[in-house]
Amino acid sequence: MALIKKKKQRSAEIPSSSMADIAFLLLIFFLVATVIDVDTGIGITLPEFVEDVETVEVSKDRMAAVLINENGDVLLDGAIISIPQISKTLKPRIESKIELPANRKLIVSVKTDRKTNYNRYIMALDQVKLAYFEVRDEYALRRFGKKFINIPDEAQVEVRDKIPITISLAEPEKVK
Repeated sequence: MALIKKKKQRSAEIPSSSMADIAFLLLIFFLVATVIDVDTGIGITLPEFVEDVETVEVSKDRMAAVLINENGDVLLDGAIISIPQISKTLKPRIESKIELPANRKLIVSVKTDRKTNYNRYIMALDQVKLAYFEVRDEYALRRFGKKFINIPDEAQVEVRDKIPITISLAEPEKVK
């Protein structure tokens, strides 16, 4: 009887010797290719520094005072208002001053408490800016037939002169 020698079957194995190299290369690739989002804060254009500041009295009809207390309550000229109503309430006041000279335009003062929630502050500030942007869009549509963003640069300058965004960010203090 002849012995038949069985062939030894090779087992299917994945070579793992270069696995560490591959993992290291993937790690480097993702570190290099990943963009890390960095919060840069609020984009606000600050006025230029002036040595001798002249104090000018501003009449009450030119002022709109937005106050936000530590509880998140928003007051517009002393009356409690919800944040989405800010732009709807300010729009008519901004529109009423379009034809007036620059020294008679509406000034919106935003003031907070030191413990005010930052998100509430940003939402209120966004609503104030939205009111100005909507008035600019409506004026540009009436005057040029297009929204503010779609009109030429010279026309945008004219609209900005007619409807300047005048927001005063007051120093936080205790608001009751």
